[in-house]
Amino acid sequence: MTLHFTPTNGPADDAIASLIQMVGGIRRPDIVRELILAALKAGQEDDEKADLKLMNTTLKEMRFTAKIFGPYRHIRKVSVFGSARTPQEDPSYAMAQKLGALLAARGYMVITGGGPGIMQAVNEGAGPEHSFGINIRLPFEQKPNPIVDGNPRSINYKYFFNRKVAFLKEADAVVLFPGGFGTMDEAMETLTLAQTGKHNPLPVIMLEPPGQTYWRHWAGFVESDLAGDGYIGREDLGLFEIMDSVERAVTQIDRFYRRYHSLRFVADRLVIRLRSALPSDVIERLTADFGDVLRPGGAFAHQASALPEEADEPAIAALPRLVVDFDRTRFARLKALIDFINRL
Repeated sequence: MTLHFTPTNGPADDAIASLIQMVGGIRRPDIVRELILAALKAGQEDDEKADLKLMNTTLKEMRFTAKIFGPYRHIRKVSVFGSARTPQEDPSYAMAQKLGALLAARGYMVITGGGPGIMQAVNEGAGPEHSFGINIRLPFEQKPNPIVDGNPRSINYKYFFNRKVAFLKEADAVVLFPGGFGTMDEAMETLTLAQTGKHNPLPVIMLEPPGQTYWRHWAGFVESDLAGDGYIGREDLGLFEIMDSVERAVTQIDRFYRRYHSLRFVADRLVIRLRSALPSDVIERLTADFGDVLRPGGAFAHQASALPEEADEPAIAALPRLVVDFDRTRFARLKALIDFINRL
């Protein structure tokens, strides 16, 4: 029997509907139906055990990720990356501890890789009640640190790609300390998603002790070779900031959410939800300073409350909106627009 995602599978569709009804409690039956069909189609199409095991483990890991993070979606979280090899006497370790403590004091939760080094320092500072540890199973180096070991917010992953989804899907900000290949991978992954709009705009902060030049050397390469040779745009350099002060880093994260709340695309319009209304003359200023983010013939519009298409988010319906005819190639400039709005 050839299966289709359209409701044309006859008895198979009836059996899936019956199963969903029998199990009960399925809140998105249309999506669950497609998940079941995808599994059945994979079983028909692929007799490679390795492929099916990968699909199976991926789904299980992502389901467990959603279960663990689900109760905390209302709390903003900061993902922190850095070397597992950083010793306790390294000044970066003390900075990471302080970062965790300050973030927890400001009401944030932290997400780390759950291992030693910078990860352990951040978890120590934040404390277990404010920490997530999302570990990766490796034959060396990566064992759960004592802060997250046994914590109900600790997850062990088989696949790096599932772990990276959790790191970034749940993050409202990212802080990176000096590190090795893994830290570089996480830095570039974060910036790629922000540059292409696959992650909503967020603060990305490279943090290093005063006097050190790890991130400044890295930024020199990015500016001279990537931007200089046209591999990225000059505006993409605004997607990250380099700092040597924990207090300044936390203040910058706070500032990003001072007025900005969240965003959503509604058809071909970008809706920026705000914590407070914008000044009355703002449209003229935005048009003059950020007209390059608009589609040809597009405009900015100030909206007092939610659009009809946002009815599924009643908790934030009363927030004022900025509606933008956004050019979806300008995500670095969108980050700059949000920074500007927060300064008003």
